[in-house]
Amino acid sequence: MEEGGDLASLTKVVHLLVLSGAWGMQMWVTFFSGFLLFRGLPRHTFGLVQSKLFPFYFHISMGCAFINLCVLFPQHAWAQLTFWETSQLCLMFLSLTLATINARWLEHRTTAAMWALQAIEKKQGLGGEVPGRHQGPDLYRQLREQDPKYSALRQIFFRYHGLSSICNLGCLLSNGLCLAGLALNLKSL
Repeated sequence: MEEGGDLASLTKVVHLLVLSGAWGMQMWVTFFSGFLLFRGLPRHTFGLVQSKLFPFYFHISMGCAFINLCVLFPQHAWAQLTFWETSQLCLMFLSLTLATINARWLEHRTTAAMWALQAIEKKQGLGGEVPGRHQGPDLYRQLREQDPKYSALRQIFFRYHGLSSICNLGCLLSNGLCLAGLALNLKSL
C-alpha cells in the first residue's frame, strides 16, 4: 500500500460515517419524530421536548458539517478541482452555514417566542390537549382574535420556525446530494 494510504482510507471512512449519520439524523428528526411527538403529546409537553432536543440536534448537525468540511478541505489540489469536488465542498459549506444559523441564532428566538406563547395560553387554560383530538370551537383562534399581543407573538414564532425549517431542509438536501454524489462515484459495491 502506498504511503498515506491508511490515512486516506481512514478519512474516507470518517467522512462517510459522519455524513451518513448526519443525514440519517436529519431524516428522522425532520420527517418522523416531530410528527409522531406532535400527534401523541399534549401541546405544551411537545414544545418542552422540542426545546430540549433541538439545541442538541442543531449543534450536532453543525459539528457534523464542520467535520466533513475539515475532512474534505485538505484532500484536494485546488487548481485541479472537478465539478463534483467543487460542488461537494460548496454543499458542505452551505450545510455548515445553515446549521450554524439554526444552532446559534434561530433556535433561541423560536424557543423564546414559544415560551411567551405558552405563558399566555396557560393563563387561558390551554396547552394540555393533544393536537387533532379537540372538537368544538377553536380556542386558539379565539385567543388570537381577542389578544393582539398573542397574535403578534404567534406571527414571530411562525416566522422563526419557518426560517429554521428552511435551514434544516437546506442541510438535509445538501447532505443528501453529497451522499448521492458519493454513491454515484463508487467504483464497485
